[in-house]
Amino acid sequence: MPQLNPSPWFFILTLSWLIFLFIFTHKIKGIRPLQKPHTTLTFSPDIFYWHWLWV
Repeated sequence: MPQLNPSPWFFILTLSWLIFLFIFTHKIKGIRPLQKPHTTLTFSPDIFYWHWLWV
């Protein structure tokens, strides 16, 4: 059964994970946001709670 022999596909799996981990994460970390996110809310959200009558 060729599925039980890991030598043909294990190298491809390892190589693809190394590409994802090292190359793509470096490219993603290099992207800078255009604006800094706001830490404070500019409005107060209206929160309405639903009360179940039968509980």
